Amino acid sequence: MLAAAVLAYAAIRPESSEASLYALVAGDSGKGDGSRQVYRHLVEMLPSLRPLGVTFHYLLPDVDWHDKILLALEDLPERPLLVADAGYMYAAKMSGCAQQYDLFTPDIGELAFLADDTAPHPFYTRNFLLADEERAEALIAKAYADNNAAQHMLVKGRVDRYAHKGLILESVESPDVPMLEPVGGTGDSLAGIVSALLAAGLEMREACTAAFRINRRMGLLAQPTPAFSIMDILAFLQDAIQYEQKVRSFL
Repeated sequence: MLAAAVLAYAAIRPESSEASLYALVAGDSGKGDGSRQVYRHLVEMLPSLRPLGVTFHYLLPDVDWHDKILLALEDLPERPLLVADAGYMYAAKMSGCAQQYDLFTPDIGELAFLADDTAPHPFYTRNFLLADEERAEALIAKAYADNNAAQHMLVKGRVDRYAHKGLILESVESPDVPMLEPVGGTGDSLAGIVSALLAAGLEMREACTAAFRINRRMGLLAQPTPAFSIMDILAFLQDAIQYEQKVRSFL
């Protein structure tokens, strides 16, 4: 996610001379020590950092720390744009504060978790592993009805969907690159790309639909095999952005 965000922002804003992106990372073996370091440091630094936007990604879900961060964000003079994916998205839902986020970026299994108002974690979600993409519209509506969705959602799948307040407003299904399926990290790259587009000033709907197309175009240009890593595919990110800028003129 971080690599995609940095590479995408550099391609979109090559003239930027200042460090506009700030990354906070820590190692975590699954016990939560690294995640708690990130939580603690973020609470301490937010008043001086004053970010325009924050994207939260792989963090061990911790509702107490999540709530402390949300309070620190609310104390800022200007509320930043809030994007959540993966573990932090789970914490946002578990805390009952999903609606305070601007964008969630779930895949279809994570969407099933958001739509399950009784599940404390995706592992306990009904049909989490076997979530049917054909039910995406119903799952999106359920997540919004139960207040377990952000204001906007970018739903990753065979068909990518952008939803706002329960309605699917955009669907993108081409280019279709089935060989991306066995490559881990393509959902993470999508989260990074949309974060970069938002940082570059695109409005939410345009950023999400452009991110869908760029991520798919990148995969098409890479011509991946199951032996590829996400870094092999990210080598084509700049070309994909240039293609979409030429065809769509989104910036």
